[in-house]
Amino acid sequence: MGQKQQASADPCSKTKKKRRVVFSAIDTGVAAKDCIKIYLVCTKEEVGSTDSLCIDPVDLSNFFDDEEGKIYGYQGLEITVWFSIVSFQAYADIVFESTSDGGKGITDLKSALQNIFAETLVDNKDEFLQTFSKDVNFIGSLVADGEVLYPKDSSNGQFFSSNFHLQADNSDLEVFRLAMDNMAGRNLYSRLVPLALLLIDGSSPIDVSDPRWELYVLIQKNNDQKGQTHPTLLGFAALYRFYHYPDSSRLRLSQILILPPYQRKGFGCFLLEVLNNVAISENVYDFTIEEPLSQLLQMRTCIDVKRLRGFGPIQEAVESAVSQFKLGKLSKKVSFPPLLPPTAAIVDVRKSLKITKEQFLHCWEILVFLGLEPDKHMEDFILAVSSRMRDELIGESSDAEGKQVIDVPTDYDQEMSFVMFRSTSNATSIEADESRANQEEQLKKLVDDRVKEIKLIAQKVSAD
Repeated sequence: MGQKQQASADPCSKTKKKRRVVFSAIDTGVAAKDCIKIYLVCTKEEVGSTDSLCIDPVDLSNFFDDEEGKIYGYQGLEITVWFSIVSFQAYADIVFESTSDGGKGITDLKSALQNIFAETLVDNKDEFLQTFSKDVNFIGSLVADGEVLYPKDSSNGQFFSSNFHLQADNSDLEVFRLAMDNMAGRNLYSRLVPLALLLIDGSSPIDVSDPRWELYVLIQKNNDQKGQTHPTLLGFAALYRFYHYPDSSRLRLSQILILPPYQRKGFGCFLLEVLNNVAISENVYDFTIEEPLSQLLQMRTCIDVKRLRGFGPIQEAVESAVSQFKLGKLSKKVSFPPLLPPTAAIVDVRKSLKITKEQFLHCWEILVFLGLEPDKHMEDFILAVSSRMRDELIGESSDAEGKQVIDVPTDYDQEMSFVMFRSTSNATSIEADESRANQEEQLKKLVDDRVKEIKLIAQKVSAD
């Protein structure tokens, strides 16, 4: 740090310039999302054009070492990544004015980008441009080693369709299954990892060394100007096959993605329907989805509701539940809400449609709602939904009124040691009343949200 100097008696010193100590500005960094743009391209002419499809990654900050996901040491930094959906390789164009260490070092951009794009990242632009012609049949060469799931070649192959409208000809679509013990499956998934990381919230690469992973790819056959057919990859799904005692298996969907250029055209529903049919034809125990996002859950529910409406064994159960509403005003003292299906129906649905109990119960209220006249029965329907959610979330609150649970010191498992006592003090009663009021308020919001969801899905199902 600079120090103040004593005044000099030398008259010449007055003409000397005073030295100034300048402190460098602290480098606050730049957020990755503010300086990185990623474009999906299918021709070399699209490389360099800002008219190409620019995607919106779920979160870029996770790929940088800094806790805040920032890039340090660059001025005027712009990173443009071109990702080919022909060869599934990428090229990064990095431009900046200057670099300087502002106290947090200089971010290694190549290493950071390889955290996302790994082996798909091509260093040379000319080499990247050549991939559009050299790897034009990249997808076709890999799926050739896969198992055809749609269309079925066998005469007895059946495909259940819930009749959601595709904006494409079904005859142009194919679905292949690639096992992870096959080199083709591993090679293809390694090229798809960047898209999974960028576009699927919370995703991480699957373990391709585990043969229980299966890759399902949806492609569309397209003809070029020379009349040659080249498959275009529209989307993919990664499923894991669990063992289920004694001689069955369970399928769990871990990742599913329709590429951005082909979204909102019915391909996601189509791929889910193919997976449903795989579960049925192979007689797995059930088919589940790992932590589905709200959009995927809604799409899945729409499909399952349509499947259930065409499933004969539960029609009588639905009609019975609907008839209870048509009898008139429900009594608030009724302890059995008409929105719970019989146990036999739950078992039939799992065995035949491979729909889990949890998902079936999620669809059940929608099935009942579709059989009602909303203008006449809406009040009773909301009461039934509220009763069901109260039992699940709050339970019999009267039995717990005035009771408290406190932890006690112990040499044993702390989580398993507690004391419960009943308090008759006024303070405890007031706290209980406040807690109950909060519970009721939260319950009302949850019921309102659930009813809105039921109406939305019922509307979509009825429109198809």
